[in-house]
This record gives sequence, structure tokens and C-alpha cells, in this order.
Amino acid sequence: MYFKITGLLFALFIANAACAAERDEPIQPLAAPVVTNPAKVKLGKKLFFDPRLSKSGFISCNSCHNLSMGGSDNLKTSIGHNWQQGPINSPTVLNSSLAIAQFWDGRAADLKTQAGGPIANPIEMASSHELAVSVLRTIPGYVAEFKTVFGSEGIDIDRITEAIAAFEETLVTPDSRFDHWLKGDDKALDERELAGYMLFRNSGCVACHNGPAVGGTSFQKMGVVEPYITSSAAAGRADVTGNDDDRFNFKVPTLRNVELTYPYFHDGEAATLEQAVEVMGRLQLGRKFTAREVSDIVAFLKTLTGRQPAFVLPRLPPSSNDTPRPLPFGKE
Repeated sequence: MYFKITGLLFALFIANAACAAERDEPIQPLAAPVVTNPAKVKLGKKLFFDPRLSKSGFISCNSCHNLSMGGSDNLKTSIGHNWQQGPINSPTVLNSSLAIAQFWDGRAADLKTQAGGPIANPIEMASSHELAVSVLRTIPGYVAEFKTVFGSEGIDIDRITEAIAAFEETLVTPDSRFDHWLKGDDKALDERELAGYMLFRNSGCVACHNGPAVGGTSFQKMGVVEPYITSSAAAGRADVTGNDDDRFNFKVPTLRNVELTYPYFHDGEAATLEQAVEVMGRLQLGRKFTAREVSDIVAFLKTLTGRQPAFVLPRLPPSSNDTPRPLPFGKE
């Protein structure tokens, strides 16, 4: 009994010491997701990768939020139906569950609402909710899986988007080197990376880029000290609220995995991290970083790359003879 008690006390001491070692910073470590309904997540993963939700049968959620490329598409602005170029840069889907809202202008309150948007957008997937539902209802494998997941027969857009959102909520990327440093590992960052973080913090970048996602929790004006010049027609929150005071207010992007999600800004105008840091320092902080300072900050930002989602690609259920046929580009 004595050894059991002392062993337990020692374990508690170690646990408490580990907790005490966590650093008090404006950025917090990212926690791994907790999956409460794996069957719904599995269904959502299939739908995320299924191009049959698009009119052409060619575009899936993964097309613009490629999970092999940091959850984005690395294009200045995304390419949608019939090779149409979208008006805005595709934000990463990784860690998007931590955001205050979805899309750059925050027009969707949550992931479920967001998931329905691209399906019916004429320059994205160019389908309709009615068509997408009718397609899935003719696929026996989906009919059976929806019944199992939701406990009753029926496929509708509400269930489709709920399943996609459940999968997207698992796309969290913990265990970055910076997370290890936050938890007390002094060897996780080298001297230059640490200097970059201190500069990032002390310059005021953390006023917007804070919390576990290092951003994503507020809307801020693009161009505080100097106006941001762009050819993009996107007006940010003003497009949602109709209030001109909200013009050029955009959701602050997460900086998690930012080295993977180039190009940067809502219009994709910053091709490199170095360019993004220089522009943000000048426009938002009124500070002109030196080349060495930019390099140090970029070195820090690269330590925010976490453990990427890893899984086997889903095997999608086959269409039936009754499934509406896709309309490839140029065949409409």
C-alpha cells in the first residue's frame, strides 16, 4: 500500500510539474480533437472527398481545401466550375473549427452553415442543394450509411452539412514545435526562431494573432496605418452587414500551418511569407521590419506547422443506374 500511495503521489507531482511548466503567453498550445461520433465523421469524410456533390462531378470540398496542401489550394484565388476564377483566396480548413465564423467575411456562423455554401455557388461547385440531395439519395451505400449515422431514413442538406462539419472539426493540427516550446521544452525552438517569436509578440502582432489558433477569433481592418491597395472587389464584413464602417474588415486568419497555406491575404496578393510579414508590419503596425527581422519572424511562423491529418482516403459508394449524370465543363 505504501508503494502504491507514494507512486501515485509521484505521478501527481510529475503531472503538476508539467502543467506548471506551460508558459504564460498570448498563444496557447493546440489540443487534439475529441471525436464523439466516429460514424458521422467517417460519413463526413466521404462527402468531403466526393465530387458528385458538384454539378460537373469533378469538384469536391478537397479541391479547394486540399488536405495534402495545408487545407488550401495554394492558388491566388480558387478555380471553380467551368474553370471560373473565384474572387477570393481559399482559407485553410485546418483548425477552422476554432474560428469565430467561416469565410473571410464571416458570413457563415459555423462549419455546418459554411459546408452548404460552395455546393450551390455557381462559380464553385455550381450544383444546388436539391440536386446534391437527389444524387446521394440514388446511391444505395449512402442511403444505408445515413440511416445508420442518423438513426432514421432520409438524406437532406441538413444531414449532409452536419456530417461534413463533423469531419472538418477533426482537422486540428496539434504538436507543432511551438506547442512543445509553449509546454516548456526549451529545446523546441532555436535561437533565431525564439527571437522571431519575441519580435512577433513585442511588436504587437499578437493583438490579433493570439489564442490556440493564432488568429481566427476577430475581424480586423486590413490597412490600419496605411490603406491596403488591391484590385479585389471583396469588401469584407461590409458585404455581410451592409455597413460601410465594416469595409475591409476581414476575419483574422489563423497562422497555424501558415508556411503551407501560401499565397496570403484575402486576395492572395502576398506570394511569400516574407512579403506578408513586411506588408502586415507596415500596414497594420506602422513598422518597417528589417530584412533580418522579417527572416526571424518567418522562422518563428514555420514552427507553427503541426501534425497534419493522416488517414486512408475513403472508398466512395458507387452510383446507381438512377443517379443523375454529371455535366462536365463545356457539356452544359
